[in-house]
Amino acid sequence: MKEQFCTYKIALALKELGFDEECCALYRKDRLFTVIGFEKINSIKQSVIAAPLWQQAWSFLNDKYGIFITIALVANGYGFYIHKDFNTTNKGENYGFYPTIYEAREAAILKAIELCKKI
Repeated sequence: MKEQFCTYKIALALKELGFDEECCALYRKDRLFTVIGFEKINSIKQSVIAAPLWQQAWSFLNDKYGIFITIALVANGYGFYIHKDFNTTNKGENYGFYPTIYEAREAAILKAIELCKKI
């Protein structure tokens, strides 16, 4: 079940970008635990960080920063494209090769977060 949630590193970076959505799990340091009900990041004590689902991170980056990520099947693995400013008519910037879709997804979100920090 824990693979449904973003990593601690991503959760922390999203919080720094202003992510404040309801989440059904939290991180205390780097340990994931679930809670009963949903919590918003800003209402949580400093010692814990909300753990968003991958889909929540994806939507947040798209809605707030105009970042759209495409995971692509390439020869023997996966890569990803990042489109900026809601512009999906071009190919976007191509990044890397990853053996699994899960590694590509994590790398794509980390790269998108890096780009958002520059905006």
